[in-house]
Amino acid sequence: MNDSFDAGARRQQRRRTLGMLFAAAVAAPLAGLQGARAAGGAPREVRIGYQKYGTLTLLKGRGTLEKRLADKNITVKWTEFPAGPALLEGLNVGSIDFGTVGEAPPIFAQAAGANLVYVGNEPPSPQSEAIVVPKGSTLRSVAELKGKKVALNKGSNVHFLLVKALEQAGVDYRAIQTVYLPPAEARAAVERGAGDARVIWDPFLAAAEKQLGARVLADGTGLVANHQFYLAARPFAEQYPDIVRTVLDDVAQTDTWGRSHPQEVAAILSAQTGLPADVVALAGQRYAYGVKVVTADVLREQQKIADAFHNLKLIPKPIVVRDAQPPQQLQLLAKE
Repeated sequence: MNDSFDAGARRQQRRRTLGMLFAAAVAAPLAGLQGARAAGGAPREVRIGYQKYGTLTLLKGRGTLEKRLADKNITVKWTEFPAGPALLEGLNVGSIDFGTVGEAPPIFAQAAGANLVYVGNEPPSPQSEAIVVPKGSTLRSVAELKGKKVALNKGSNVHFLLVKALEQAGVDYRAIQTVYLPPAEARAAVERGAGDARVIWDPFLAAAEKQLGARVLADGTGLVANHQFYLAARPFAEQYPDIVRTVLDDVAQTDTWGRSHPQEVAAILSAQTGLPADVVALAGQRYAYGVKVVTADVLREQQKIADAFHNLKLIPKPIVVRDAQPPQQLQLLAKE
């Protein structure tokens, strides 16, 4: 592994360590805040974590949830995160109540003891993540990644894609050099020739294709489902299942609207993310709309991912994914 990648990895580790120290410092005050929020029988505020992609970003841009919750005297606070693992750290320490991530982050978070629950998911979207190489790369197949440097955000939704793609190509996961960097740093590292490939999700994937001419070695088709999951802090979901259901219902209405308004979707996402319209339009073409209540079948798919990560020693202990299934109160509401 070369010095530029080492430096990037060290920077990420320093940020993560500082983040953990900050989380520890604010955990006690946040616990008190949660008590104050519950005292009136309803939350005064719903705190939502989102990323530069998906229905929550569209929901934020449209402003419909704010109008709906205003009738209950509840405000909405939005916090953007660069990737799923950081978002779930926020959920775990109590800085947000609800958010969306891919398949892998909840598994890493659950293995670390996060008190979260799955409350919904979007349909599979396997083309929304891929292993890409620079335009001038001589690499033509996943099998050729053996011995190469591959950058990705550890614990993000693309982590399992890399595992499955290497497995299909007959390459041992340990035969490549994985370098853990957040999306922006991974892009910069590969652009300057310090890495051979990266594994990324939309809209960063679409940006790499449109802006850099990046070439896809493999996307998730035939390898992974790439569900987008909605998760909530367990105490919040158990105490306010009707509020969680309201958020999910507004997500569902936004999904229905977005499916038939691609141009408007691109305009809103471009404004919200700061990315060019052609980039978010390409990402939007690959997105799967239609939020659903998490089923036992989906949780079984998640368990397979968790088992694979444990076998590769990517998580420190085996987990039981169904321990994070939706609380009974939310399940009952979902059936109504």
